[in-house]
Parts: sequence; structure tokens; C-alpha cells
Amino acid sequence: MTVRAGREFLAIPGPTTMPDEVLQAMHRPALDIYSEQMVQLTESLLADLSKLFATKGHSYIHIANGHGAWEGALSNVLSRGDKVLVLESGRFAVGWGSTAKAMGCEVEVLKGDWRRAVQPDEVEARLRQDKAHTIRAILVAQVDTASGVWNDIEAIGKAIKASGHPALFMVDTVASLGCMPFEMDAWGIDVAMSGSQKGLMTPPGLGFVAANDRAREVHKKADLRTPYWDWTEREGSEHYRKYAGTAPVHLLFALRKAIDLLFAEGLENAFERHRLLAEAVRRAVAVWAEGQVLGFNITEAAERSNTVTTVTTNGYDPVPLHRYCKEKCGVVLGVGIGELHGQAFRIAHMGHVNAPMILGTLGVIEMALNALQIPHGKGGTAAAIDWLGESVSA
Repeated sequence: MTVRAGREFLAIPGPTTMPDEVLQAMHRPALDIYSEQMVQLTESLLADLSKLFATKGHSYIHIANGHGAWEGALSNVLSRGDKVLVLESGRFAVGWGSTAKAMGCEVEVLKGDWRRAVQPDEVEARLRQDKAHTIRAILVAQVDTASGVWNDIEAIGKAIKASGHPALFMVDTVASLGCMPFEMDAWGIDVAMSGSQKGLMTPPGLGFVAANDRAREVHKKADLRTPYWDWTEREGSEHYRKYAGTAPVHLLFALRKAIDLLFAEGLENAFERHRLLAEAVRRAVAVWAEGQVLGFNITEAAERSNTVTTVTTNGYDPVPLHRYCKEKCGVVLGVGIGELHGQAFRIAHMGHVNAPMILGTLGVIEMALNALQIPHGKGGTAAAIDWLGESVSA
């Protein structure tokens, strides 16, 4: 016997649930890619992406996922043999560094902890040691969806500035853009990248890169540039060069609608919605953790992200929990990945998400904990309800 029917709900950190309006925006004939309408669509999206990144710099759209945007960012500012410093706090900045290594760069990982955020003082200390300025770029993720950590990008930017080091500061915002504050120019970031399938509520397939003037000056001497990713090629006068060929028309219409929805809500309101729903999840997990089995992967409360919560299972196999939630109730949880494979599950709360979605997900998890007799503190979902009832005014 199951209680699932209808639409399956994704509680995974990407691809996330898409609004019906975004799906409907793609349900249209193909557009003449040489038309003025196509040009205006592109110009509006590039301008609004720069608003989302909070930069006066240039934004670029690639037909790619986040891994492609990693390569697009690296290839435009680095040369073969350049040294890159990766700030570890989970899987994804390290993955970005692995891409750099495969492209011919020298990569150093500033060892971190999958249970803590990057420590800005450690970044400053390492950069001060590099008196010859051999490090050309610093890579970090604002949110790592494997560990569930939030890194204080503003503080890291201040640490880099305090060190006096000229390395480019490059930030992965795939799991944070549109969900949490990000201030590219104000925080001293040279290059930022993101993807369409998380906070921007659009199907996978679009990657975004933003670059300031300093990065675009370094770009002129970068020898990892290739025609597809090259910013200079994409700034050509012919419109098709913005996409290195045929534009991904239907994905662009989807993105246009998604950004319109975000701006209609207001970015500050979207950030607050994510904060409130994330804290509701954390209130539930904190209660469940009283059973001495479930717990937070990120030990410091202030370092837990507002887009995904990684829950450790302390020796219990999470597979039955995943299976019960999906097969019996129609809720798909994120699996533990990397060092947390088989040791955790993840609850996403990003993008097109609201109170009934979160409370429904928490209720299903609590139902599964009961059915599978996994020890846990009682009343986690009630704690989430109480939090939202107290925080969302009448």
C-alpha cells in the first residue's frame, strides 16, 4: 500500500521543481534566431543576470551545465601552468579545481573540513605566504550542496584584500544565486559562475559567468581560451556569437519567465523566504537529532546554508529512508555524495519552494522515520510549523 499519486515532488538540490509558468513559457514554436525579438531577449537576460550577480561587469550565457560554466570561467582567465588555490569545504570547489587541473593548471587545495565553512583567516595566512604571487586564482563555492555548508564570501573577499594578494577571486554560486545574498562587486569578486537548474528554477542546460574589468583584462593574455567559451568571441557584433552558434531558444524563454517571477517577488523577499523555510527544516532536524541517530553535517549553526540541509545518519543506512519516501509517498530526497555517500541524506529548500512543499517533505520524512523505526526525537515537523507560525506575521 502506498499514499503516492500524482506529481512526484523533488526535494533534491538540483534540478529543482520548476514553476508551471516556466514550463508553459517553453511551450511555443521556435523563434527566428536572427530576429529583433531574439536580440532583445538576449539583451534583457544578460542585463538581468548582471543584476542577479550584483555586478556592473559583463555576463555571459553558455549552453552548458554548471561543470561547463566552470570550464568557461577558467578558460577565459588562466593559462597553462597557472597555479590555482582551491578552498575546500565539500565536494564542489574541489571539483572545480579538478577541472582546472585537467585543463593544465597547477592546483593546490587549502585543506578544509566537510563539516565546517572555509575559514577566512586561513585563506589570508596562505596568501601571505605566497610572496612571489604564484597563485593566479582562488576558487570557492558559496554553498556546497554535498556538505550543506554556506561560506562567507564577503569575509573571504576581505581576507584576500587584507593579504594584498593579486589573485583573481572566483566564486561558484550554482546553489545560491537567486536564493541568498550575493554581491559580486561589493565583495571584491572577479569572476562568478552559476547554472539554471537550482535557484533560477529553469531546466538544466544554461551556465552563466560574470566577469569584472580586472578579469576581462587578464582574459586578454589567457592561453586556455578556446572558441566556444571565449568571451571575446561572444562579444562579437553578430548576435549568434553570444551563444557560439544557435541560441537555446526555449531554455531562454524559460529563464526569462523565471527571472521575471523572482523580480516580481523581489530579491530581498526571495532571500527571506529561503531563510525562513531553511530554518523550518533545521528546527525539524534539531528535534529529530534528539534520537542520537540523525544530525547536522555542518556543526556550526551559522555555517548551514539556506538552500540545502545535509543530514547525517550515524551508521544507519539511508537507502531504506530514501526508498520509503519515494516509493510510498512520492517525495525524492537527495542522497549523500562524496565523503558522505551512504552516510547522509539531503533536503533541498531552494528555488520554487514554499511552506506546503517544505512541511509536506518534513512530514513524509517523519512518517518514514516512524515506519522504519529509526530512532528520532518526536515532533520535528511540529517544531517547523511552530517556527513558521511565529515568524510569518498574520
